[in-house]
Amino acid sequence: MAQSSSDGFLGNLGKVYGLYTGGFAAFVIFLAILEQMGVSNTIIGYLFIFFTIGIYALIGILSRTMQVSEYYVAGRKVPAFYNGMATGSDWMSAASFIGMAGILYNQGYDGLAYILGWTGGYVLVAVLIGPYLRKFGCYTVPDFFAARYGGNFARFLAIIILMATSFTYVTAQLVGTGLIAQRFFGMPFEYAVLVGLAGILVCSMLGGMRAVTWTQVAQYIVLIIAYLVPVVILSTQNYGIPVPQLTYGQVLSDIAAREQEMIAQGLTTVETLKPHVQPFLNMNMLNFFTLVICLMVGTAALPHVLMRYFTTPSVRDARKSVAWSLLFIFILYFTAPAYAAFAKLEVYTHVIGANIAELPQWIYTWGKTNLVFVCGKAATDAAAVAAACGALEGHQGVVRLADFRMVNDAIVIATPEIAGLPYVVAGLVAAGGLAAALSTADGLLLAIANALSHDIYSKMIDKNASPERRLVVARVLLVIVALLSAYYASTNPADIGTLVAWAFSMAAAGFFPALVLGIWWKRTTTAGAISQGSQN
Repeated sequence: MAQSSSDGFLGNLGKVYGLYTGGFAAFVIFLAILEQMGVSNTIIGYLFIFFTIGIYALIGILSRTMQVSEYYVAGRKVPAFYNGMATGSDWMSAASFIGMAGILYNQGYDGLAYILGWTGGYVLVAVLIGPYLRKFGCYTVPDFFAARYGGNFARFLAIIILMATSFTYVTAQLVGTGLIAQRFFGMPFEYAVLVGLAGILVCSMLGGMRAVTWTQVAQYIVLIIAYLVPVVILSTQNYGIPVPQLTYGQVLSDIAAREQEMIAQGLTTVETLKPHVQPFLNMNMLNFFTLVICLMVGTAALPHVLMRYFTTPSVRDARKSVAWSLLFIFILYFTAPAYAAFAKLEVYTHVIGANIAELPQWIYTWGKTNLVFVCGKAATDAAAVAAACGALEGHQGVVRLADFRMVNDAIVIATPEIAGLPYVVAGLVAAGGLAAALSTADGLLLAIANALSHDIYSKMIDKNASPERRLVVARVLLVIVALLSAYYASTNPADIGTLVAWAFSMAAAGFFPALVLGIWWKRTTTAGAISQGSQN
């Protein structure tokens, strides 16, 4: 974009994204009409996924740049409101969108440790880190380490930690895109990962931070609409109030009543239900609060999130960006408990106590992706379920609570089908999950590529490299890292939550102490920071 074109775009952000939101809503309504006209679910699913990826790719193409400052930090012209929205999208990965409600569904009160830790981490960012990094005028987190701790050795250690953290985290996002594409495209998981990878590369490779910023704003709009719509519909259908956060208490009361019915019918026991309704049974109190602290410091040290505060015009805007980020993240996290509760009520009502021979089709659809299990086996079809339950001694042919298990990653994207909502809602949720995974993956891959091209190539190997060569190197390295991540993700190494936990642990141990002490304690020495980073 020319400079005048860029300034015109910045001056009309409200109008641009208002039209985008209206256009997306119109597109969803159009697909709903197509569904009522008898258009197949497969076609609607393809239209949803490819339309949204196409929009993100278009933004990436329109935002392409050959300016180093634009590629790395979006020219430091992003208003705080939109930077907060982009940061929220950057942060709310597949783990938040797909996994959060699932954790609450399966762990009950103890799952709140994740909400407390992830949101609490932004308080640490606002108070201890974000605004102060902006003062250094750096492009990357390793830049800060080099400036604060005097040289390339500290920079190199920071790059290693960044690479390990970001590579693990981006793998989790690609696993999320693979799960969605596998379900809605019916393709093997290994190939489904590549579908998400294509959308990621077009955005981040051409336009760098500038393209990723404006794409992430668009992706936040999609993901938050997709997350809210199913629970708003369920809240309206069940209680006549389209605000699920207000009906959450009633849902919990209905779940408790249903649990008493299940106990009376012999479908479960009080001991089986305890970990879901009482705190500190899945984990003890010490582990609970230790997990909260670990997630807080991990959040505050994630390099792709900290990069966002290098894009603001001033330190004041960096502070405002953190506040806006918290608001946009809060909207989803405040909804997650209600999402989990509505999903559990639907399962308790329509699955637990049902005859094995009369289970709904969605169980087999998701069972084929190894996300739903009945009687200890993946529910791939009716015959497999009947055989698995029939092999259990004394089984009466009715699904008990202990017989049924959904993996965390299935709860959000399967809830529309569990509740019998129109398929267009399921497609919308899939598009939202894909937006969440792609937005975070964009930021992560950009953090990795920028560290390799800016911190290693231009700062340590070829200090006189031209801007054009630096950008070419950044784009080539981005593609290489993306392909390696896709290959690793295609092996499905672990569930999304586990991969994210690994990434947070590495960021917390490797970055947080040196970042905070480097900002707040003048006596922090290079030797101390390096030894801390080396040990982690």
